[in-house]
Parts: sequence; structure tokens; C-alpha cells
Amino acid sequence: MLSINELPENVLLELFSLIPARELLRHCRPVCSLWRDVIDLVSLWKRKCQREGFISENCDQPVADWKVFYFLCSLRRNLLRNPCAQEGFKFWKLDENHGNRWKVEKIPRDHGTEFPDFQVKKCFVTSYGTCLKSQLVDLKAKGYWKELMDKVKPDIVIKDWFAARRDCGCIYRIHVKLLSATKEVLAEFNPAPVYIEQWSDAEWQEISYTFSNYPSRVRYIHFQHGGKDTQYWAGWYGPSVTNSSITIGPEVARKSSPAQGEDFRP
Repeated sequence: MLSINELPENVLLELFSLIPARELLRHCRPVCSLWRDVIDLVSLWKRKCQREGFISENCDQPVADWKVFYFLCSLRRNLLRNPCAQEGFKFWKLDENHGNRWKVEKIPRDHGTEFPDFQVKKCFVTSYGTCLKSQLVDLKAKGYWKELMDKVKPDIVIKDWFAARRDCGCIYRIHVKLLSATKEVLAEFNPAPVYIEQWSDAEWQEISYTFSNYPSRVRYIHFQHGGKDTQYWAGWYGPSVTNSSITIGPEVARKSSPAQGEDFRP
């Protein structure tokens, strides 16, 4: 009877492509030099990317490191929790909560418009006093180990959606910071506030920013947004926000998403 090490390399590649990535690196790779060499092959990780649906069968895109690409694709999802107000204010910290305070409303609001994605049904709404809310994302807890963040420095993409009411002017703000383990600010996105005049079209607007080639030691991402109305009217006439996101790494066509916070560290 043949031992597994006597199988042709293409058969070993097919077998290893079926094994979860962490098991391959933690338990299979140390077994012997043959297994190590096969598991380190570019073709294995490209095959795993194809099997998971991260790339097509005839993909010819240039990739510097297919193993890293695989893990980034496996990890990719929105790192912000409850971005569309489906769970009220759960997971959000209300940093400033003035006027009549933050509120959750259904889309479309009064004097508002439908959201471009019909699956987004709710939004967070601000008042006449400044309303700001935030989340702090722990990258290690989300599976992004320090060597990945320090050496590969995958793109960090920030997106947010906001809209005014037609009948009231407003101010929208966003501030995103990349932080070290000690909460030192290493990079930030802090654009000028967006002023929307009264009697606007109330259409939803997307704001997006990509952190690239940022300093080493990024361990947290702090996301904050909000605003207020400009008429100082009692109630909830300030900007609404929803469908916020933080994603890391390449865009892929995913079959499924890993569990929230699952650690994919090799």
C-alpha cells in the first residue's frame, strides 16, 4: 500500500486544498519537509482561492502573495457592527447626544428619499444639537494579526452614507483614526464638515476613503460620524446616517462570511 507521501504532487495539492487553511499551517505544514514544500506552493493557495470563490477559474490577476491574499479574502467583511440600525444603538457609543438626542427611523424619512439598496430599511437620525457616535474596532479580535498589519499593510476602506431632509439644512461629519496598541493616532481621515442647504434633493450620498501604506503598529480603528441640523428645530431634522462600513483587503465575490470576530491567524 502506498503512503500518502508517495502520491503525485497534483493529488497532494488537491487533498491539501480541501483542508481548512489554519489546520494546514498549524498541523500539516510541520509534519515533514515534503508537506511543508507542497503547502508553500503558490498553486495550492491559488487553488484554495478558486475553491472558495474568491477568484474565477481563469483568473490571471497579479498577486504578490497568494497565501496572504487567501487569508485577506477569508477575513473580509464589514468590521462595524449594526451599521444599519437594525439593533437600535447596540454596539455604538453615543459620544455626543444633544438636542432631542439620536433616534432611529425607518427609510424613507419624512421629506426624505429611498436608500439605493432596498435591503437597508433603517437609519440613525440626528437632532438640533451635535450628535456623534462611534465604534472602536479591535483588529486582533477580528483576526488581523500584527505581522499582517505591519508588513502587508492591506488597504483599509471606509464608507458611510448620509442624507438630509428636504425641508431642513444640516451638517454631516465623519472622523476615522488608525490607532496603535496604546491608542496613539497613526493616521486619520478627518474631512471638512459637509453642509447641506435647506430644500436640497435629500438624496443619499456616499463618502469613501482608503487608507494605504499607513504606518506600522495599527491595532485599532476608531470610526465616528454624525452631525446636526442648521435651523435649530426641535425634533430630528439633522442628517441621517446608515450602511457604514470598514473593510480590509481586496474585494472578492464571496460565497459566505466567517463568523464575527473569528480568528484566522495562521
